[in-house]
Amino acid sequence: MLSKSQISFVKSLHTKKNRKESGLFIVEGVKSVTEFIHSGYLIDTIFYTEKSELKLNILSQNVKLFEIKEDELRKISTLMAPQHALALVKIPPDEVSATFELPRDAFTLMLDNIQDPGNLGTIIRTADWFGFTQLICSLDTVEAYNPKVVQASMGSLSRMNIHYTDLHQLLKKSTLPIYGALLDGESIHRVAFPKAGVLVLGNEGNGISDQVRQLINYPVTIPRYGSAESLNVAVSAAIFCTEIKKAL
Repeated sequence: MLSKSQISFVKSLHTKKNRKESGLFIVEGVKSVTEFIHSGYLIDTIFYTEKSELKLNILSQNVKLFEIKEDELRKISTLMAPQHALALVKIPPDEVSATFELPRDAFTLMLDNIQDPGNLGTIIRTADWFGFTQLICSLDTVEAYNPKVVQASMGSLSRMNIHYTDLHQLLKKSTLPIYGALLDGESIHRVAFPKAGVLVLGNEGNGISDQVRQLINYPVTIPRYGSAESLNVAVSAAIFCTEIKKAL
């Protein structure tokens, strides 16, 4: 049975402030919890129900395990319909330093002030599908360990390295070609992407910030054939990932 203090602590992780202070975030659902168990992330605690069928024998002895009832899981879950398992996972250290350099043998995806958790989670899932293992985010991009981001990533966060840094400072010292998703760029269908470079995707409403836009060498647009005012940034990310991988 969960104690009041356990319930209070897990519910406190629904907020960014408490996630930062504790160094823990929430992963929910048997599939996602299983993927984090098999990842490089460190599991602190797992709450599971009789129906979860989680394979717990492979876990380190340091992981705290609690079998709980479905009604107890509902008290700590962020979901309307909890999915039999909830894990507390340690937030990895963000290792971006002054000496950090972008890889010169691969494409790097950069996100500038993405605000919607669902969009970030979907971009993480999309990037994972296309074989990307790293995302560089601006300091004002929504936190990757927000429960809505984690849920939308469908376990893909377990395979993604997420770094938060000043994009302008990082790009300023890079010699790689810098592509930006913009409305006034060259058609993506005419762009020959190289094997290595940077792609910047901007904010849902305002696009790429002026400071970062100044450093873009190659503005690229996805042509519009219909009447929609704009294209969702996560959809744009999928189209760009497709074109980048086609060039390899």
